[in-house]
Amino acid sequence: MNVWNQLLTNRYIVAALIGSVLAQVLKVFVYYLLDHHWNWRLASKSGGMPSSHTAAVVALSTAIGRYQGVDSVLFAISTVFSIIVMYDASGVRRAAGDQAKLLNSIIYTIPDLKELQIKQLKEILGHTPIEVLAGGILGIIIGFSV
Repeated sequence: MNVWNQLLTNRYIVAALIGSVLAQVLKVFVYYLLDHHWNWRLASKSGGMPSSHTAAVVALSTAIGRYQGVDSVLFAISTVFSIIVMYDASGVRRAAGDQAKLLNSIIYTIPDLKELQIKQLKEILGHTPIEVLAGGILGIIIGFSV
């Protein structure tokens, strides 16, 4: 069996990939429900509902817990890293996005800075706690389904 075959039949990798891809696609539909128009670019952007990073790591942890047992070393490692990813998404990365919004508004309100044509900072970096929770729920569902 070649390496690609092994990777594509690894239920843990498949769970994480499905979690990530499905969450990214769901962002487009959630945006449509809220704003009533399609924005397919959201499928490749960070931030938004649900958190794809959370969906991926929780799907991985859930699959590991299901097949290796919740008392396994792999489940413990995966769960700890999942918690770190979720904390980072809703804490550190969200704060960085808030700071980017503030800096962008300063750049556009001060004429001397606007003339420098400073590149606008990316504002949507992290997630709200509800976006992380939604990604977690999606990840659990996928982890049990794979």
